[in-house]
Parts: sequence; C-alpha cells; structure tokens
Amino acid sequence: MSLKRWMAIAALATSFFCGVSSAADVTGLPDFTRIVAAEGPAVVNVSTSRIERQAANGLPDAFGNDPFFEFFRRFAPPQMREREVGSLGSGFIISADGYVLTNAHVVAKAEKITVTLTDKREFKARLIGSDERTDVALLKIEGANLPLVKLGKSSSLQVGQWVLAIGSPFGLDNSVTSGIVSALGRQLPDDSYVPFIQTDAAVNPGNSGGPLFNMNGEVVGINSQILSRSGGFMGISLAIPIDVALEVADQLKAHGKVARGRIGVTLQPLTKELADSFGLARPDGVLVVQVDPKGPAARGGLRVGDIITAVNQQPVGNSGDLQRVIGMAKPGTRFNLQIWRDKASHQVALVSDEFKETPADSESSDPSSPPSSTDRNLSQIGLVVSPLTPQQRQQLGITFGVLVRAVSAGSARAGLAPGDVIVGIAGEPLTSVKQLESAIQGGKGSLALQVMRQGNLMFIAIALERGE
Repeated sequence: MSLKRWMAIAALATSFFCGVSSAADVTGLPDFTRIVAAEGPAVVNVSTSRIERQAANGLPDAFGNDPFFEFFRRFAPPQMREREVGSLGSGFIISADGYVLTNAHVVAKAEKITVTLTDKREFKARLIGSDERTDVALLKIEGANLPLVKLGKSSSLQVGQWVLAIGSPFGLDNSVTSGIVSALGRQLPDDSYVPFIQTDAAVNPGNSGGPLFNMNGEVVGINSQILSRSGGFMGISLAIPIDVALEVADQLKAHGKVARGRIGVTLQPLTKELADSFGLARPDGVLVVQVDPKGPAARGGLRVGDIITAVNQQPVGNSGDLQRVIGMAKPGTRFNLQIWRDKASHQVALVSDEFKETPADSESSDPSSPPSSTDRNLSQIGLVVSPLTPQQRQQLGITFGVLVRAVSAGSARAGLAPGDVIVGIAGEPLTSVKQLESAIQGGKGSLALQVMRQGNLMFIAIALERGE
C-alpha cells in the first residue's frame, strides 16, 4: 500500500476518533444553520380567532333521561351560545414596514388576526386582501425596521435542489425541516391557477403560509398543503411558487382583490385517442369543448373542436397552463393563440375581458326516457341512441342531440355512458342522426364525439369498429 494512501486512512481515522469532522464533511449534506439564523427572525406565527354562535335549548344536562324534562328540552325556545374558535398558521415578513404573506385559508373567516415574531413581539394584523383561487393572503402589521426575508425566483428552481421550510407545525414556533424539490408544475384538479412546487420537506398543520427557502436563503415558495391519507405529513408537500404569490400580492396591495382575465372557453385535456381523431400527431395542447358566444374567444374566431397548442408562443401542455397565462394577466391583454383546426395550424388573436365569479350552474336533469321505436343501433361504435324530444332539447338548451341509451364494453371503456347526450362531431354541431351515421361510415380509426353530461360538455374519442 502506498504511503499516500496510508496517510489518507490515518487522517480519516484521527478525525473520526477525535470527533473533529462535521456531518457535512463526512456525508456531503448541506448545513442550514446560516439560513435559519439569517432568515428565521422574519418567519412569524399567524393566529386567528372568531366568535362562533350556536343554538342551545338552555336546559342543563343533569336531568338525564327524565321524560318530563325531555319534553321541555325538546320544545323550550333555543338560546344562542357563543364560543371563540381559533386557528394557527405561519407567515413571513416581506417588507420592513410590515407586509406579511401567508395562506388565504389560514385567515379565512377570521375576525381577529395576531402576528407573533420570534422575539415574542405581538402585532394586531390587518387583512389587506385574500385570494382564494391561489390561496394567497396579504397582511399588514404596524412596525418599522422589521426583519424581512430575501425573495428569490421560483422560475429558477430545478428538481433535486435542496429546500428548507420554516413554520409553526402544531403551534411549535420556528420549526425547521428540509428536503428536496420533488417535482415542479404540479397541477391539482381544483387549483388551475397554481403550478405547485412539490417537495419532501416535512410540512404539517400549522406550517401553512410559511416560507420555502432555497440554499441561497431566498424564499421560493409558500408552503400551502400536503397530500395525505392520515392528515399528517406523508412525504408530499406542496408550495405556491413565490413568482405567483408576489403577482397576487401586488394586486392585493394595490386594489384589495385580484382581477383576472378570461377568454370564455371550457377546456378539456387532450388524450392520444382524441389527438388521433383530430389528425394531430401528438397530444400537445388543450381541446375547446365550449365557447361563450358573447366572450372574447367567440369574437376572436375560436370554435368548438379547436385545439390550442400555444399562447404567445408558449407551449400549452394542459388547461392549467392556459388559464394561468390568461388569468394572471390584466383584463384587456392581447393574446395570440396557435390552434389546430381542420388538420392544419392556424393563428387566432383575441383580447381578454375580466373574469367574474358566478354561482355554480345547476345540473341538468336526466333526459332519459323509456325505450321507443326511434332507437338506432350504431353497431360500428357500439351504441344505441335515440333523438331527443323537443322538450328534452329545450331543457338542455340545445338545438339537436341524441341520447345514449346503451353502450358496448368498448364504448364504456372509451368513456361513454347511458344518459350521455351526443351534441357534436369533432368541431361540428350535430343536426341529425343521419349526420352521425354518415360520419361513422366515412370515418377512419376513431371519431371525436362532443358529449353533454350533467350540463358539462366534453369530447370522447371512440374507435370505429363493430359493436361487441
């Protein structure tokens, strides 16, 4: 063995037995102490309270099951009981004069908000604004020369990078956990405006609203929620990108609310089967299933059955991509859409208007009715259909459609179900059963059917083959 190797082994043994080597030196793990010392003082505890009122009959429980008192308990006039309900979360100071970022759900319905710093100073906080769709809230406390975090850019994050979370899980102030970025751009079904950062840093109830730091000590996200079957941390934490949060905070600071753009379309994810049926080589983009006749999309010439593949030269991978670009831009912004229509690429220009919250539309009633002599067996796609009656069409608000009465195993696997109403083929509205039969006879491979289900429109690609 060479002298050089013996010397290396001896040095390692000496450092091990003398205890002079740090864990970072031996394992290569990062040291977070600098970040915690520098940025920890700007991470705050956010506590809220409100008065909840409940009806009570006012009779004591000491009477047990006495039937005489049970009679009076049942018919005595109710009294109102009040109790204070509180919650805990986290936040972080972004300006020396006291602006604080946290989650909207942390301060939802709060009547009183208190912000506590690590030095135990307490401040009564004022809610500047809250945006439920991105789960971002902006608070203001009255102070000067307050500690504040450094803000980074979430757009520079990469999967595999180390990150650090600081917050108050279960009320335990300034708890520090670490992990790596597990994924970027995570899309949740009900969070179309937020491309979440997924990490494996431990986050629990009370961490919500706290900062997620990169190794430069810069905030790159707001810890927002976890995916869990138990209610506790199971390895998947989600954070709102700081780029998104700051855009929202700027609007909340200026106007107290967020104004979003919209173009007036309903979208559907594009599958390989649907892409094939529209003659598109790859399932890149989103499918337009409904166009508001009075909206910007209709004025710009967008049609049902168009596939949007890019907006302002940015590729569109899913409906969330498009909604974020348009929704986070100011109403009145001009957008150039690249679309796929009639097996060719086209350009559509339109100007967004403002998104207005509207009550959820009620579901349409089931249009099904007993079988009749008008039933048609479309064996090539494995369906039995019949035209809707004028009353059913009026009820659904359509000019023509056919009711799906029965489906084969293959059609069911494709996604069709009895009770569905076929209202179009690809981008063309359906006007007769004969039109549907002709499309089946002349089609190759698969056919994109526009279907209405419980008041919602979607496309379903169905293979053209003999019914099973």
